[in-house]
Amino acid sequence: MSLSLRRALAALALSASALIAVPSPAIAAATEVDGDVSVPCWIYTYSLDADWYFPATATPKALVWLQHGFSRSNANVADLAREYQDAGFLVVAPTLPSADIYGCTISNLGNNTVFLKSVAALLGTATSSSGALAKSYAAAAKTAGRSGTTLPTEYVLAGHSAGGEAATYLAGVLKTTYPSTYANLDYLQLLDPVESIFGTNMATGLAAIGGTSLPIRTISSPPYLANSNASGTVELTGTLDRDFLGVRLTTGSHCDAEGASTDVLCTLTAGTSSAANVAVLQTLAVAWAVDAADGTTTASYYPGGAYYQARLSAGTIETLSGS
Repeated sequence: MSLSLRRALAALALSASALIAVPSPAIAAATEVDGDVSVPCWIYTYSLDADWYFPATATPKALVWLQHGFSRSNANVADLAREYQDAGFLVVAPTLPSADIYGCTISNLGNNTVFLKSVAALLGTATSSSGALAKSYAAAAKTAGRSGTTLPTEYVLAGHSAGGEAATYLAGVLKTTYPSTYANLDYLQLLDPVESIFGTNMATGLAAIGGTSLPIRTISSPPYLANSNASGTVELTGTLDRDFLGVRLTTGSHCDAEGASTDVLCTLTAGTSSAANVAVLQTLAVAWAVDAADGTTTASYYPGGAYYQARLSAGTIETLSGS
């Protein structure tokens, strides 16, 4: 074999090995995108603001639907959204109206159940490329430089205040109307949930899902005016007969779930959060969601575990269980 031929073959072999060794393109750094999502309301279709938080990973653990409370917006849960994002979740935080002449609101001010069923349909049809949530994701992914990726098929619902009631009702609709989606719902995280003055949305949601194995937990503050005397927590613990339904922050504020993204509208009416309480809320909420998505139990964050018992012994938290 001639020297030139040997050199050519060696170069070819080196090129082939180099091609094999080239790693897959790295996913971009964690990214936030201000998007929108279409939701039917009566005879109209609303285009609602929806913030997307892409984690720094090619395969998110699950999609976290993060819902704000009454008179609030997705901007107020941005701090918590970033905590989920840092843990490897894809997060979508939509803004639902707090006042609307057609009843398309986050709280039940008369009858918002038709609207909430339309919101639930976003998740119920998420696996269809023609679904509104999939379209919203595709547009956001393009902006984030992640075209060609798809939504996770596992879900976490998390809601603060009236958003906690809404998230519970959404879970119930998924159970009754979209069972295949409900089968992929890993966790329901309530954050100082508050019931609406009208209707029975939280009770209806809990009736639908309470007898299932879905993990449901709350991180609540003590009863006072800002959380309607802990109405959502009372509904949860009075309805579900479970040994562990989360914790109460003994000196908590209704604003704790908003963390650094709260504002004076919340703190004036509900009190200023302490950094320690916010840290505990974020740590437990994210840890419990990670375990639910991964199918694991990190003992430290549950009764008897090191992190949990340290906060329990210090009087920072108290355990909530069902009746």
